[in-house]
Formats: sequence, structure tokens, C-alpha cells
Amino acid sequence: MNYVLGIDFGGGASKATLLSEKGEIVSACMVEYPTMYPKPGHAEQNPADWYDATRTAISTLLKKSGIRSESIAALSLDAATHTAVLADENFNVLRPAIYWTDSRSVEEVRFLKDHYADLIEKQILHKPDTIWTLPQILWVGKHEREIWKKTRRIMFAKDYVRHQLTGDYATDRIEAQGSMFFDYNTMNWSQELCEAADLNPALLPELVNPTDIVGKITRKAAEETGLQEGTPVLCGTTDTAMEVFASGAVAAGQITIKLATAGRICVITDKAYPDRNLINYSHVVNGLWYPGTATKSCAASYRWYRDTLGGAEDYRELDHHAAEIPVGCDGLMFHPYLNGELTPYADPLLCGSFTGVRALHGKPHFTRAVLEGVALSMLDCKKALEAISIPHEDQAIVIGGGSASPLWRQILSDTLGMSLIRKENSDSSFGSAMLAGSVIGMFGSLPETVRFCSKEKSRTVPDPEKTDQYEKMFAKYKAIHDALAPIYHGETV
Repeated sequence: MNYVLGIDFGGGASKATLLSEKGEIVSACMVEYPTMYPKPGHAEQNPADWYDATRTAISTLLKKSGIRSESIAALSLDAATHTAVLADENFNVLRPAIYWTDSRSVEEVRFLKDHYADLIEKQILHKPDTIWTLPQILWVGKHEREIWKKTRRIMFAKDYVRHQLTGDYATDRIEAQGSMFFDYNTMNWSQELCEAADLNPALLPELVNPTDIVGKITRKAAEETGLQEGTPVLCGTTDTAMEVFASGAVAAGQITIKLATAGRICVITDKAYPDRNLINYSHVVNGLWYPGTATKSCAASYRWYRDTLGGAEDYRELDHHAAEIPVGCDGLMFHPYLNGELTPYADPLLCGSFTGVRALHGKPHFTRAVLEGVALSMLDCKKALEAISIPHEDQAIVIGGGSASPLWRQILSDTLGMSLIRKENSDSSFGSAMLAGSVIGMFGSLPETVRFCSKEKSRTVPDPEKTDQYEKMFAKYKAIHDALAPIYHGETV
């Protein structure tokens, strides 16, 4: 029997999934790595940690499954987009990668808005924000000039790891759409926006399709990972694109809700929808898009809470106690703006907060408040999406690591007033394995692959009474934002 391998690089861990020709997961392994916060507003990761996690995950997966590496017919990688690796001409990494949640480039965003607004509106389907690669590169060019002078290669997270495996230098067009120096009209690098960053386009990777096989496992990589030398490797694409694909959302009107490092609500469409509140990306299925809204710190908020205030308990234990707390947490409210916020504010200066704290509140209240606060932020995203009137179904497929929590799914379903469908598997590493299987003919076309591999597991139905309660809470949620935002902007003392 042949197998395909998908590897994802998320906000805090890499996951490898081995898929059989029956469309079933044979084995999976997750390896965590840190995100560093050297200064307020800064978020960085060490690219070497990604490759170390890859080697550990693959060797563990092969050992657990007992599968011989020569039975793996192909593999594909995915990762969070916008995360650029700066390297010299020999592909030596010059500095930690600035992670997409980083908000240091506020001044660079302002510069782009002041000097390149018309060009960006013409070529880019996103508004300038600190999440994009272009302002991050402008920051490096200004504050780390010696690093920028040495930069001869710019790779993105999955492309860096794939280079370690195959030696190729390429990226896919969906990934490139997150760079902010890519022209949507030509589907190529933008000469003008590259010039804005003092970047020679010739230094950028070759642009290919996510489904293209761009290299094979080298002898060195085979020795380091246990994979078979010569195994084909797809270019792959972004984690959200793969989650959307894995969830089975391959038709216009379907909607996905993502509970991962960031939260996303995406609608499958047959065209892009340029709007300040939307992030537009091409779908892996030709001719489709998945424009969506986003909250910046979704599952990242829960992980932060667990690691700092939650006593490092298991998520299931935290959920168990939080489930005993009533809707509204007896007045306690959380705003998940740990790294600023995207929809609908596009404001990197916003900060997270607990408000309404009383002596009666215990740890379970704070736990539930985090889950409810993220859900209310997702409601903010949903309302921004509805204001644009994109046709969509009245139910959604819920994806991302946070969707494993029955409590969080119910809170989210009640808050949004939507039924949520959970698939047996929908994480991005599963999607990457599906993509590899489709490309080599194991599962058929992309839509056929979805029908073969993507299976419903459960449905969560909203409680109308609780939906009304959350709608009333949302008014307070917005009022607290409006009251605190001027303070974060230094407008009041």
C-alpha cells in the first residue's frame, strides 16, 4: 500500500499526518516549538526550530506507524503565511523570522498608506497592515540595515523547510498573495512594490502552483529525516488554504470558521471581494477564492491563558471547570487583542483585557471569559462579513485546533447563531496529505479527493436563548473596545 505525507507548521507546533490510499489517517505526530517575544509587539520564530520539528515528527511518525519510508509516494507542506525567512546567497538564515502576528511595523504601514495607497489599491486585495511581509521587510531595512544588505534570499516558512528537504527555491502564488509585494492582476511579483522595499525581484523565489512537484528528497535530508531519497515533494501552500480544502469547502457559498492561532471566517466564492475588512486569497481549486475576516489571537489567546494564568492545566481540564460557569461569566469579559486586532479595526495598538473583575470570580470564570471573548470577536468578524453581503450558507464547517473543544464549539455556535459542522479530520496537515494524494493520482481530482477523504463527525446546534444573551453581551463588548481604544492610542491619560 502507498501513503502520502502532509506536514504543517502552525503558530506553536508542527504536525505530520500520514494518509493511506484509503483516505484514512495511519499515524500523526505533533512537535511544539516556541514563539519568542523579545519586545512588546514583537513576535519571532527560529526557522531552525521548524526543521528540527520536522525531523522529529517524521521519525516519530514512521516509528509509530511501522510504515517503511519507501511506501511514502509523495509529501506536501503548509504553514502560516506572511512569515518571511531572510537568508544570504548560501541560504544561511540571517535573523529570526518575524511571525505574522508581530506588530512592530506600525510606522512602515503608515508610510505605505501615505505614499503607496493608490498602487496598493490597484495591485493588492488587502489593506496595509503589520501582518504582511512588506512592512516587516521595510522595518528590517530601516532598523537592521546590515542584515538587509546581506539578504539575498527571501523564503516563507514552508518553503524554508522544503528547501532543507529538496534544495529548491520556489513558492506558490497563494503564499505570495500574503507578501504584499505580489500583483494580483499579473499573478506575479510587483516591480513597483518591490522597489518600495528596496528589494530586487530577481532575489525572490520562483512562483509555481501549490500542486507542482518542485523537488525530491535529497540524500542529506533522507539521512536526517528517515524519508526515502528521491521522494517527490509538492510546493504546497498556506495552512488556511489547506484547512479549507481538508474541511470539504470546495463550492461557492460554503463557509468555514477557523479556531486556530488566529480566527478566520471564510466564504468560498468565485471572485475576490476587495474590502478593508476582508483578506482575499485564491483557493487551491482553480477559479475559487476564500475571502474572509480575521481575529488575530484566537487559540493563541487560550494558549497564552493556559501558559500564564491557567496553571498550565490540560485544555480539557480547563474546559471541564469552565463549563460550570453561566453564560456571561457573572460580568467578567475578555478582549483577545493580545497582538492588536484585525477585523474590523485593523488596529495593531489594541491590547487584550479582562474587565468587570469581581471578588466572586475564580479561575473557571477567567477560563470561560477567554472562550467567550474570542467568540465575541468572531461575532465582530461575522457582522463585518454580513455587511458586504457575500452569499453563503446558514451553517458553517468549524476547523482548527480549537474546534476539538465541545465547550468552545457550543459557545461559538450560540454566539454566532449558526450550526457548526465538524469533520473527522480537517487540520492543514491532513489537507496537505490530501493534496499530495490528489496530485499523484491516488484520490482523483481535488473535488473527488474531498468526497473521498472528508467525512462529517458531529454537528453543534445553537441555543436561541443563549444567542440572544450573547447578542446583548456583544453591545457591551463593543462599548468596552470603544472606551479603551483611545487609551491604547495615547489619546487619554
